[in-house]
Amino acid sequence: MTTYTARPVPPSVLAELRTADDAGRPMAPFTDDEGGAPLRCCLRRSEPGERIALVSYAPLRRWAAATGARPGAYDEQGPVFVHAEECAGPDLDGHPFANAPRVLRRYSADGHILGGELVDAPDDDAFHKAFDDPAVALVHVRAVEYGCFLYEVRGTSSP
Repeated sequence: MTTYTARPVPPSVLAELRTADDAGRPMAPFTDDEGGAPLRCCLRRSEPGERIALVSYAPLRRWAAATGARPGAYDEQGPVFVHAEECAGPDLDGHPFANAPRVLRRYSADGHILGGELVDAPDDDAFHKAFDDPAVALVHVRAVEYGCFLYEVRGTSSP
């Protein structure tokens, strides 16, 4: 059986982004007075009064550096919200940010886009369909309205 787990930005990467983001800018934390920002460190929405930051993140570049992939022009960076200080990480039950349509962008082991699909909400059926193609190595879940990276999914098999 394959399980599709949402992967937040890893803690080691968060530590780097809190010093300088993937565009080389220092973090500029602020108090989120309204709440509702999609936090990529713990995969939940921010609460009013939390200290957060908007940083530039290059998820495919970082994955490629760890795997030896060469995404070429598909390497991109974009804005993500994170807690300004270390947090406990996700406490997931299901798929995060599933309350709106999302784009599932599929990537090969080389880091090249294999396609994308608009889904009503990310769920196991949508991920199963995305990973039906054996060339798919990972999937990025993205917001429709701005195209922002929300989280990464890889399939893991269990006996």
